[in-house]
Amino acid sequence: MGIEYLGLSSINGPLVVLEGIQDAFFDEIVEFVIDSSTRKMGRIVELYEDRAVIQVFEGTENMSLQNTHTKLTGHPMEIAVSPDMLGRTFNGIGQPIDGLGPIVSDDMRDVNGLPLNPVRREYPRNYIRTGISAIDGLTTLIRGQKLPIFSGNGLPHDQLAAQIVKQASLGDNSDEQFAVVFGAMGVKHDVAEFFQKTFEESGVADHVCMFLNLANDPVVERLITPKVALTVAEYLAFEQNMHILVILTDMTSFAEAMREVSSSKGEIPSRKGYPGYLYSELATIYERAGIIEGANGSVTQLPILTMPNDDITHPIPDLTGYITEGQVVLDRSLHGQAIYPPISILPSLSRLMKDGIGAGYTREDHQDLANQLFSAYAKVGEARNLASVIGEDELSPIDKQYLKFGEEFEHHYIGQGPTENRSMIETLDLGWKLLALLPKEELDRIDTKIIDKYYPGEAE
Repeated sequence: MGIEYLGLSSINGPLVVLEGIQDAFFDEIVEFVIDSSTRKMGRIVELYEDRAVIQVFEGTENMSLQNTHTKLTGHPMEIAVSPDMLGRTFNGIGQPIDGLGPIVSDDMRDVNGLPLNPVRREYPRNYIRTGISAIDGLTTLIRGQKLPIFSGNGLPHDQLAAQIVKQASLGDNSDEQFAVVFGAMGVKHDVAEFFQKTFEESGVADHVCMFLNLANDPVVERLITPKVALTVAEYLAFEQNMHILVILTDMTSFAEAMREVSSSKGEIPSRKGYPGYLYSELATIYERAGIIEGANGSVTQLPILTMPNDDITHPIPDLTGYITEGQVVLDRSLHGQAIYPPISILPSLSRLMKDGIGAGYTREDHQDLANQLFSAYAKVGEARNLASVIGEDELSPIDKQYLKFGEEFEHHYIGQGPTENRSMIETLDLGWKLLALLPKEELDRIDTKIIDKYYPGEAE
């Protein structure tokens, strides 16, 4: 029988301190009973001799130094996992909030995950189709990859996330199982309702497992939500052999929750007030993507983060860029031109793209076509800069062609409807159609055999 402790030593925001504790360990879950009726959970985040600092998930409201009974559970945070979790909605710590009752399962998993032997990791191959040309064609998402979306306040990242959940698939001819785990941290009620309504109305809710931590939920819960979501994703991928796409929004809320708790603990802050271990905490989450030997499934991550003041050098996007394999950047000026999704092509990249596209995956011309579109769009920027100095009328004929290409590219390739779901072939063919606006001698990044085969007019 476990020991029960009566009373607390101090309460500070979401943290409580308990003294005289025995046989406790870091990350252990504790149970609180307040006034013999209300139950709460907490997690030990600091130990010093016989004193423990405990994060309270549901917040410390109604708790006092005298009315609280504390009991150690002897295990870290765990969640019951089951294939039945698909189609269900949970709160930030994995408790059902859809009124369909608890998950019945004896399979309990530690939300912190288990260390993955690097030798057992397999190299990410093949792609996940999002139906969005700017991603599929130019920054292709590969199974097992972690590819963040860098957004800003007021940009349509929520709409983009919902569209990706609705449209994501393993390609047109795949018969493998695919599902989405969606984790939202610190979202407003109307945003949470938008996601739920969108998934239900589009008919994809049955293969989506949602974890919602709302803006008025305790800040400590936010630190657990991505770990709970990834624990379920790992179970479905490596035990049930499914390909899982994990969408986490918004990682900035997660980092700010960490800063708030760190400040409550009295820790010395690092860059912009964030704790010094922000990097390792982000890495702990992002590195839970991948493919392991012996399992047919994969975990692919698409974390979304809003850059404070659109600053890509801010600690959160900066450290995220070190850990992940590329980024998709949303652009405020494109959004101002009513282009959706406003994906800025030049700073976006997918470092694993080359290994999951081409012959046998998408089409043989994919890599050359993407290189040429990047190159041509870079020249559009040069032509626009020149036009702003000398005027558009003074530009050379080729520069005017590049301006025309840039406008068509932004409105018809980057821009597409919020319900438009393009196949990979449609995306590639559209790229060729736009390159036909330029003289053939400008296509210096594509093999001549591929030009002869796919260049519009020649291909027929």
